[in-house]
Formats: sequence, structure tokens, C-alpha cells
Amino acid sequence: MRIGIIGAGYIGQGIARLALRAGDEVMIGNSRGPETLFSVATSLGCLAGTAEQVAAFGGVVLVAVPFRNIGALPAAALAGKVVLDPNNYYPQRDGQIAALDERATTTSQMLAGALPGARVVKAFNAILAEDLGTDGRPAGTPGRRALPIAGDDARAKAQVAALQDRYGFDVVDAGGLAESWRFERAKPAYCRRLDSTALRAALAAAERDVELPHHSWHADDR
Repeated sequence: MRIGIIGAGYIGQGIARLALRAGDEVMIGNSRGPETLFSVATSLGCLAGTAEQVAAFGGVVLVAVPFRNIGALPAAALAGKVVLDPNNYYPQRDGQIAALDERATTTSQMLAGALPGARVVKAFNAILAEDLGTDGRPAGTPGRRALPIAGDDARAKAQVAALQDRYGFDVVDAGGLAESWRFERAKPAYCRRLDSTALRAALAAAERDVELPHHSWHADDR
């Protein structure tokens, strides 16, 4: 499979390593151009390109950019693509966004609105970048870590679920994009090592207007 990755931060590089380990082809890009990614691409062993080239390359495209930058994504090039959304809203980084502060929408719904025609699936946002390379296990391993997904396109979710399983994680479907808040930042399912049963319980326990204290969500798992 061809995996495109827009964003060369920790999550983007972490997913690139998983994809390459699984035998996928990878192209990584950012807003500054491929020449700024020479060292990263060489280290990873993948291709580098512009954001538009990454979108054209990938059968699945991971968009791992600061949430405040989603308006700068190549929307036309991503139309029709399965887009993985690992983004989280951090007001101290992204600025205050009233629609999110008022719980009127979700980060993934906002991304889908910025990318008309893209088949957005929330995935890989509820795991620390450092855990991507260490927590994956073969299918059937007892206690295998599970990660949630959410999306409005059933076929896109099935494709992402299969990819996530190949990368070493069980999958729990949390529903449509409107339900993706259940595993956003500071919810019980966020960045905790949980198997499928415990993850379903954590998703069910989430309360829309209640956030856990900053960084407490994974303290008991360290």
C-alpha cells in the first residue's frame, strides 16, 4: 500500500516507520517543501515530496499537522482520498476555537469540512508518538493494545481498521465523526494502554464537558 504523510513531526515519522516496517511505500511531505525533509526521508528510508505530491501518491493519506493549520492543506488533491486524522486540539498551541470550546463540533468534523470530498477517519490520535513503535503486537496477542477509530464512511473505516491491525493494534470503532470527541485529548480513552474491552469501557465513560487533568490520562500506565 502507498501511504502519504503530510507533516513530518513525531506522529508523522512514527506512522512512517510503522508503514515501512509493514512493507508499505511511504512519501512524506510538509508545507515547506521536500528539500527541507532530505535528512528525515533519508533516515526513514522513504520518499519526500510536496503536500500535493504526497496527496497524489497515497492511497491513504495521514494528515499530521498542527490543528490550526488544517486550512492550508491541499484540499483539491485530497478529495476522494481516505484521510487519516491523528490531530488534537491544544488551545495553547492552536489558539482558542469557539466551536470546539463550546462542544459544537469535533476536530475531525472540522477537518472534514476543510477537505470536501475526503473520506476522513479519526485514527492514531489517542496514542503517544513514542508508543507507536513499541506497543504494537501481532494479531491475537493476549492483551493487545487497542486504538479507536471514528468515521462516516464505512468502507474507509474498514480500510483503516485493516491497516491499523497490520501495524500491530486492535481496533475499536467509536462510531461516526460526531462521536470522535470520545477519544480526543483529555478523555478516558486518550493515550492510555488499553485492550479492546477496556477501551470500549473508556469510550462509554467519556463525558462531553469533562476533561481529565492535563497529562493525567496516561500517568497510571507509565
